[in-house]
Amino acid sequence: MSDPAGSTSHTIPTASTADAARQRLARAQHALLSALVADAPPPAGHDPQRLRVQSRALLSKRAEVVAKVAPELPAILGADFRRLFLDHARGRPMQHGYRQDALDFAAGLLEADGALTDPAQRERLAAWRDAHGTTDRTTGPTAPVPPPSARLATAWRTLRSRVTRKATDQ
Repeated sequence: MSDPAGSTSHTIPTASTADAARQRLARAQHALLSALVADAPPPAGHDPQRLRVQSRALLSKRAEVVAKVAPELPAILGADFRRLFLDHARGRPMQHGYRQDALDFAAGLLEADGALTDPAQRERLAAWRDAHGTTDRTTGPTAPVPPPSARLATAWRTLRSRVTRKATDQ
């Protein structure tokens, strides 16, 4: 449409138009994330090979972090840790953080037939899972993790109190 001055007027998106755009974006993001972490087919418009490379990199990073969070697992599983973890994690997106990921991995190995053939290794892994898999400890691996905003606020308060304390001590 043109106004009398000859310029084109722009329509302001309605709430329903904005909601529809948000929903399309959410679906596109979900499809991309699913392709990266859950072995879903690549969404249209994305290079499948690049997505596979990125997916492998994310799985590798996940294995590294699990090994740091639960260093007993690589110690128990030895050279097989990485292969076993990647086999477990492929197609299983992480749900509740790295500690829970480590516990789920250990439980999966103990439940899978033939995954662990060494009885001593199986026994050590079961003992580790039993020692770390409690849900009643607030500091344990399955305790809820505060959202990033809460962690940032806590860090800010800590820093502010240290600076204030240091200024009053001088």
